[in-house]
Amino acid sequence: MSNTKNTSQSQSSQEPQDSEDSQPKKEEDSRPGKERDAGRRPTPMEILRQARAQLAELTGLVPESVSSFEQTDDGWSLEVEVLELERVPDTMSLMAGYQVDLDAEGQLTGYRRIRRYERGRADARRGGR
Repeated sequence: MSNTKNTSQSQSSQEPQDSEDSQPKKEEDSRPGKERDAGRRPTPMEILRQARAQLAELTGLVPESVSSFEQTDDGWSLEVEVLELERVPDTMSLMAGYQVDLDAEGQLTGYRRIRRYERGRADARRGGR
């Protein structure tokens, strides 16, 4: 019986060591993978996240949504909606649409405000849309 106890104790004492040993290996194994991934093109979701984060960092405004997203010859172009001025009631808050341009790797190359509007107002309909 003492052998059974020792065996189960030694197994349970080895389990944390095995899991601890396997965790650093996984981290080490993932590092080269990340280096290999450095040359890959970012996914559309990665581009969206990068665009929102970079615009927020540059302007101090929090992006609320992305209303358009397209790939261009030079990279990506997005229209991002942000809250520019919070008012009460919320429908009177000032919103803005920013055109955000990124290169193929997702780095912001430029942005500009293209419209400003009250949150509660609908866009005027333009010819046939």
